[in-house]
Amino acid sequence: MIEEIQVGAKDLLSTIKRIVHEGNVRRVIVRNPAGRTLLDIPLTAGIVGTVLLPVWAAIGTLAAVAAQYTVVIERTDDPPAGPPAPTQSA
Repeated sequence: MIEEIQVGAKDLLSTIKRIVHEGNVRRVIVRNPAGRTLLDIPLTAGIVGTVLLPVWAAIGTLAAVAAQYTVVIERTDDPPAGPPAPTQSA
């Protein structure tokens, strides 16, 4: 499933962080107003915050360049993994 959202420069970093923390995201693409891809971030299930530090820095730099961006979110079809459902014993 692919989703596109428009986001302002001041909300770019917080929006991408929120999307990544949702857990069912396979890839995030950031495009400028002309439609040019500026950042393409493939994500895996095992990615951790320290690995993303350079990505956050790059996104912060992008936010200073333009006022409006399109964020393309490629999601997995599976819902994010959560705690197992409680079972009932009879």
